[in-house]
Amino acid sequence: MTNQVTPPIGLRQRKKQRTRDALTRAALELFVEQGYEDTTVDEIAEAVDVSQRTFFRYFANKEEVAFSVQELAEAYFYAAVLDRPAHEAPLVALRRSVSSAWESIDEAIREVVPLELHMRAYRMIESTPALLAVHLRRNAELEARFAQEIARREGVDLEADPRPRVLVAAFGGVMRVAAKVWSEGDDCTVAAIRDLTESYLDQLSPALVEDWHRPRPARPSSPNPNPTSHGRGHTVTVAGADGVCRA
Repeated sequence: MTNQVTPPIGLRQRKKQRTRDALTRAALELFVEQGYEDTTVDEIAEAVDVSQRTFFRYFANKEEVAFSVQELAEAYFYAAVLDRPAHEAPLVALRRSVSSAWESIDEAIREVVPLELHMRAYRMIESTPALLAVHLRRNAELEARFAQEIARREGVDLEADPRPRVLVAAFGGVMRVAAKVWSEGDDCTVAAIRDLTESYLDQLSPALVEDWHRPRPARPSSPNPNPTSHGRGHTVTVAGADGVCRA
C-alpha cells in the first residue's frame, strides 16, 4: 500500500495565493476592458479556468476583488505608520510612513498585477459610480483608523480633541488628489506617484497658512534623498527615483 504524501502547508498556501492573484488579475483586466458592471463572476472564473465556487472561496463578490490591490497597498502604509518612532510629530510620522512604504508597496503590487493594470483599475474605480461610492466609504473608514492611531500615539482623546481627525483628513485629501493625478497620467511607476505625493505634501502647509499671491521658492529639482529634519515640528522632503512606464 502506497502512503499518500501530504503537501507542506507552505506549498498549499502558495498555491492558494497564486489562485487568488490570478483571479485578481483576471478580474481587473476584465473590469478595465469591458466595464465593471458588464463583467460577471463566471467570466472571471472562466478566465482563470476555475469554478464560480472557487472564486467565492477567495472573494465575497466583485467589489471585494476590485479593491483587493488597493487594500494591499493600504495595509503596507498602515503598518508603516505603526512602525514610526513615538517621538515623531504626527505629520512627520505620516510623511515618513509614505516615503518608507513605497518600495514595499511597489513590490507587493507587482507580485499580483502589473502597475499599468493597477493604474487603469484606479481610473475604472473613479469612473464607475457604484465603485466610487465604495471608494469614498473605504477612504473614510481608513482615515478613521489613522486618526485613532494618531490619537493613541499622542495620548489624546479622539472624541475631545479634533486634531487627529483634522490632520488625517488633510493628509488623506492630498494623497487622494495625488493618486487621481497619477492615475490620469502616462507614468505608471511607483516612483512617479511617490514624487508626485511628496510634491503635493510640500504644498500642504503653504496652502493653509501662506499668502498665495506672494512668490515662493521653487521646489529643488534634486532634493536630498534622505530626510534632513528630525523630531517634532519639521517637514520632510524625500525624493524618488526617476522611471517611466508608458501606458
